[in-house]
Amino acid sequence: MSKFIVKSFKACVVKKLNFDLRSLNLLLTALVLALLQGCSTVPDRLPAVPDDLTGKAEIPGMPGVRYVAGGDATELTQAAHDALKREKDYLAQHGHVGHLPPAIFLAISGGGDNGAFAAGLLNAWTETGTRPEFKLVTGISTGALIAPFAFLGPKYDATLKQVYTTISPKDVLEKRSLLGGVLSDAMADNRPLLTLTRKFVTEDLLKEVAAEYAKGRMLLVGTSDLDARRGIIWDMGKIATYGGPKALDLFVKVLVASTSIPGAFPPMMIDVVVDGKHYQEMHVDGGVVAQVFVYPAAIRLVEEAASVGVSRERKLYIIRNARLDADWMQVERSTMGIASRAVASMIQSQGVGDLYRIYATANRDGVEYNLAFIPASFNAPHKEEFDTEYMRALYNTAYNMALKGYPWTHVPPGFVAPRAVSAGK
Repeated sequence: MSKFIVKSFKACVVKKLNFDLRSLNLLLTALVLALLQGCSTVPDRLPAVPDDLTGKAEIPGMPGVRYVAGGDATELTQAAHDALKREKDYLAQHGHVGHLPPAIFLAISGGGDNGAFAAGLLNAWTETGTRPEFKLVTGISTGALIAPFAFLGPKYDATLKQVYTTISPKDVLEKRSLLGGVLSDAMADNRPLLTLTRKFVTEDLLKEVAAEYAKGRMLLVGTSDLDARRGIIWDMGKIATYGGPKALDLFVKVLVASTSIPGAFPPMMIDVVVDGKHYQEMHVDGGVVAQVFVYPAAIRLVEEAASVGVSRERKLYIIRNARLDADWMQVERSTMGIASRAVASMIQSQGVGDLYRIYATANRDGVEYNLAFIPASFNAPHKEEFDTEYMRALYNTAYNMALKGYPWTHVPPGFVAPRAVSAGK
């Protein structure tokens, strides 16, 4: 995420101005004049939802399709209970008796073009014949784009491969001039990504998602409400059940919002209503709040299941589209070089922290923890964001690893389980 912002800014400065002082003075003069004149390429927005009403905001005509992260998770807990009921009803209709089958969860992280890692792993997992059907799939950022296809299963493996081995920067963004970026809401326009997403996310796909939702399966995507500075969890299956152009438009907007890196891509403005009054929320990359998520720690899974008489095996698979080792580099002694390295380090640390948080929750709830991540040995050249050759190399690396039986790790990076203490010591 940080690399793209810094590279875009530096490229604009170097290519457009070549650090020419006269050009810089002209730019600054134009910028001051534009600001004095109130010039902006950004359209006006509706008021943001007041802080005390954030939890009450609903999508017009589609109530109950999103949950505010970080609260008591009451609404999401109820959604999980509802999903369990749908699952039990579906299984009963198909003659199932006895215990419920294992619940398998899949969480796909952010990571930009590193999403090729998840695409390669999932495709090879299918080839081995051991890929399960997931009870729950979650996604953030690039993981949000992957999540619907992973949720719908091997039928969409070819789509994932196509997207993560053939696209290039022109399929994702249109760069703006430095002045255009400063006076707008981002340094690049993400209309190409919207077009690409709409190409693959169709009304037929929504019908398939809705059909799986009816079986008790859940598809959740995370975005960041920048006004409220809170994470929002979107129930994509429930959105799909509403059907029609408005549901399709919201489904696509949420996916693109989850990938909208602040400052690099424009935010997605989403209309909501509270007590009959209309507002507008500014949604950006879910990675602002978390790099990966499964379910809030406030949901005590075992206790909730036991309250309705359910006991079942649960497994979690996390695909972290990033390396987890501390990759070394000599940092350029410049403002941009230092800032870029610091932001990248914070993002990596946040991602590792997310893995520990999820591990603690899974361990408490008796959920088997399985983690995959880009190996430290992968060092293909990365010339630019959405570098086609880089993505192909990463896809093939993940594919070949998974084809042999992916070596999932069962603890977060660097974690050492405590040793048993003998009695009396």
